[in-house]
Amino acid sequence: MTIPPHHHEVPFRAAFRTWMKVGFLSFGGPAGQIALMHRILVEEKRWISENRFLHALNYCMLLPGPEAMQLATYVGWLLHGWKGGVVAGTLFVLPGFVSILILSILYAVYQQADIVVALFFGLKAATLAVVVEAVLRIGRKALKNLVMVLLAATAFVGIFFFEIPFPLIVLGAGAVGLVGGRFRPDRFCVIRGHETADDEREAAIDDRQAGHAMPTWGRTIRVGALWLALWVGPVAALCAVLGPRHVFATESVFFSKAAVVTFGGAYAVLAYIAQQAVEVYGWLKPGEMLDGLGMAETTPGPLIQVVQFVGFMGAYRDPAPFAPLTAAVVASVVTTWVTFMPCFLWIFVGAPFIERLRGNRILSAGLSAITAAVVGVVLNLAVWFAMHVAFANVAEWRGFGIRLLLPELSSADLASIMIGIGAFFVMFRLKWNMVLTLGIAAVVGAAYMLCFRG
Repeated sequence: MTIPPHHHEVPFRAAFRTWMKVGFLSFGGPAGQIALMHRILVEEKRWISENRFLHALNYCMLLPGPEAMQLATYVGWLLHGWKGGVVAGTLFVLPGFVSILILSILYAVYQQADIVVALFFGLKAATLAVVVEAVLRIGRKALKNLVMVLLAATAFVGIFFFEIPFPLIVLGAGAVGLVGGRFRPDRFCVIRGHETADDEREAAIDDRQAGHAMPTWGRTIRVGALWLALWVGPVAALCAVLGPRHVFATESVFFSKAAVVTFGGAYAVLAYIAQQAVEVYGWLKPGEMLDGLGMAETTPGPLIQVVQFVGFMGAYRDPAPFAPLTAAVVASVVTTWVTFMPCFLWIFVGAPFIERLRGNRILSAGLSAITAAVVGVVLNLAVWFAMHVAFANVAEWRGFGIRLLLPELSSADLASIMIGIGAFFVMFRLKWNMVLTLGIAAVVGAAYMLCFRG
């Protein structure tokens, strides 16, 4: 395949290093993680164009599971085929898996999870600057006219105040875009197809280089069967060898089901998981889910990684016939496996068809509307994240079908707020490197916690 002079191949080793960097810096939930990848992959590396990034993001937003991890897998697949997707997705999860495993061991053996607060206090505050920057950058690209701005505003109001389920917002925006694209394509075709995408001239991936992205039914069936077997096979083996009532088998089946229904972010399913883990299975004691959430929110990786803590504690308390720590570590692996394996299945089977549809004008209008809605959703995540960074206690008021978040002013965390403001200043005004900003914020936050909060 001949590559035009303005394109450049991305060496696999360089991609490996970049995915490792993304994995270690993926703080701040999906908003922070999408912001991070946008900054690195689109702005700095120019590996993928704005249009293709948003096109991929729209697809990942429609899938069950952590959208940021799936987006990394999608881009890795575009760059280097299935091995690139596996490396990108695995490295996105691995740092969080190791962090939560270590913290789970400390929690179970020593009941000491507080150290994570000191380590990630400043990092969490500084990540807010990265999130806001992403909202601004994606907003500038996607909200090119009043129609797109109104769609974004409607999505924000719908999810933030009325708690409309995320899938409904995405489907509604897509429907509006499909209809609007027929009557006013000039207003709705913001995310363009490959035939008019000027920004692809500078990107490493173009349509000719993504030759492996073209779908065939034979390939789809083979790939689907392979990844379905990798997902379901270990579950069936555990049930057959240890029996369906063993904690490994029970957890693998339960979290496989949870992985399929995790639409609209982890919080949508975590309340259900917490209730089942405490009341039905006895894996956790009341209140322990909050400790696990604290670990997942302040370590890198997807928030749904909290299921690893649930699996760990469940096997630690019911380890027979293994030693408690051995059983708990194995359960961490099992739980993580069945949670993220479906993500590879969705991407490797569906992404080729999504890529094939990039040039469809009506579909582009639908995806443009979804992108505008996603800006509103990411803004919702950013506001939620900002409130919980700045205030220790955030109450909720509900009435007339509306939900309001009411931060308790007396619980304002001035140190966290100051670190966040400092990160804004050095990133937006002094144009500091993101990694340098986050690194200094982490050091300052840890020093503050150790010196002033013990």
